[in-house]
Amino acid sequence: MPPPVIVGVDGSAQSLAAAEWAAREAVRRRRPMRLVHVWSWHPRQDGEPATAAQRLAARRALGEAEKRIGRACPQVRFEEEQVEGPATAALLRAAAQADVLVLGSRGLSGFTGFLVGSVALGVVARAARPVVLVPAGGTGADGYETAGPQGSGRRDVVLGLDLADPCDEVIEFAFEAARDRGSRLRAVHAWQSPVPFGFGPGEIGLIEAPWRADEWRDFMAAVLQTWRDKYPGVEVVETLTEGRPAAPLIHAASGASLLVVGRRIAQGPAPARTGPVAHAVIQHAGCPVAVVPHE
Repeated sequence: MPPPVIVGVDGSAQSLAAAEWAAREAVRRRRPMRLVHVWSWHPRQDGEPATAAQRLAARRALGEAEKRIGRACPQVRFEEEQVEGPATAALLRAAAQADVLVLGSRGLSGFTGFLVGSVALGVVARAARPVVLVPAGGTGADGYETAGPQGSGRRDVVLGLDLADPCDEVIEFAFEAARDRGSRLRAVHAWQSPVPFGFGPGEIGLIEAPWRADEWRDFMAAVLQTWRDKYPGVEVVETLTEGRPAAPLIHAASGASLLVVGRRIAQGPAPARTGPVAHAVIQHAGCPVAVVPHE
């Protein structure tokens, strides 16, 4: 059986939006779907009341997600699971089994499942599979997908393309997302100007950038040509800007169905981290954000 689309649910608005988004994604990917609720047992004196209360909350959260999915995407088939926390560890175990893991935009906490940012960031920073974070708004009537530019009826998929390290896993995820949605792919790269430095007293020079704007544009076209050939049905628009990448990505995401960015997997003893660009877009993008790990 192919790996499922897995979604963490807790009954909050964010997790219900994530469940609906995940259901549509499972249909697009032709994958099974699994709902996961994380709970942690913090026993009282006799132990049983806390366990019973948490299991009841889990059942309620899963039931609300089932109703949301049934209204929005009745054709999807899914299973559900209750797992014991801590939440970050439990969700990382789920991610290891997933085609993609989907969470509400602020993640899941350990005790009752209420949303806190630290858990989502911890999962994104360490997951071995792609993680999609979904805000609470926009999924009604497939609102992240429709009302695209120029009367197309479909919103763009935006790819944050790092031409200094153009990773196949990230680019392929974005092209497949655009293909599956019938959407245009907007590839965004930001390049930085050379900086001044001093040769000595009274002497200022400029580092000559190895690629100026035209060269970056040519390189961007060359990198994307292989993927255009592989996905001929996907319309591609290239956006090249000067400066730091987070701001143009957040701007492009304001009207997008999905923003795709990469995250380098930490090697050796280095601590896992999200990276400054991924962290910024997770906090500020107005659409679902897919963070794709790569070597």
